[in-house]
Amino acid sequence: MAAPQLSVVIPVYNEAAGLAALFERLYPALDQLAVPYEVIFIDDGSRDASVALLKDQFNRRPAVTRVVLFNANYGQHMAIVAGFERSRGSRVVTLDADLQNPPEEIAKLLAAMDRGHDYVGGIRRAREDAWWRRSASKAMNRVRERITRIRMTDQGCMLRAYSDEIVRAIASAREVSTFIPALGYTFAHNPTEVEVAHAERAAGESKYSLYKLIRLNFDLITGFSLVPLQLFSMFGMLVSAVALATYLVVIVERLLLSGWREGLATLWDRDILAFFLIGMMLFGVGLIGEYVGRIYQQVRDRPRYTVRAVLEKAEPTPDAAVRPGDSLR
Repeated sequence: MAAPQLSVVIPVYNEAAGLAALFERLYPALDQLAVPYEVIFIDDGSRDASVALLKDQFNRRPAVTRVVLFNANYGQHMAIVAGFERSRGSRVVTLDADLQNPPEEIAKLLAAMDRGHDYVGGIRRAREDAWWRRSASKAMNRVRERITRIRMTDQGCMLRAYSDEIVRAIASAREVSTFIPALGYTFAHNPTEVEVAHAERAAGESKYSLYKLIRLNFDLITGFSLVPLQLFSMFGMLVSAVALATYLVVIVERLLLSGWREGLATLWDRDILAFFLIGMMLFGVGLIGEYVGRIYQQVRDRPRYTVRAVLEKAEPTPDAAVRPGDSLR
């Protein structure tokens, strides 16, 4: 295959119901760009007919289609990393398979890169998600920006464009658990954002439950900042200072008044304060556990994912006989 200028990376997980519609819109939209391109589908251990549909599409358009099949479900971001490790274009665009971000919007991202930007994030215009997803996303965005200093208006939008330099930096990071858009932002020299259209999911269902969204943001915050630990340390010092001051007041009160009075001492004896402090201690232990868990995952140095098959037309060469991620990664 001729070396592509554009690589489109699409993670797929149980999207059989919507893949046909994606194929019908994706390839015509890319053909209209009039640049050599490749589409890299990464099946993340689908349990439905997604693999069969991807194989059929590869047979229809083998010159511009490549398919990577995982042996299990490793998550959306690991699937994107696998696509990045195999991409050959000087520009790489990530796109979800659910068509909530239309493939026709890819041209907007490339136009922004033509203006000199090396990282282009999408901002979903008039989001068609449930109200609780929009509210949770806005709240998480504010918390994430304050803690990590990573400025992304819409961190949940996966329609993004990256320069080849950023893609290679992400692929070489070797992080076991990461958030691709945020990691790309940290490597960017001249990032920007553009508004893109957003539509309701036409088929299938979202893979992100409320728990997974919270889990994702925990990974994002703990993976890019030590501020949570620092804040908890400051809170511990504040509680200790208040407790010491209260203890001194109670001692003085006992010595001077020779007994207990209703008021300050009684207030600080209430169970609600004990429950509050115990809850904060448990939260702190869990927070420390998050960081320790990330260290534990990293030091094991296990393969981040395992590939069981790759469908591509490219002829093997001595320099590319072993590609990052094949079999071992």
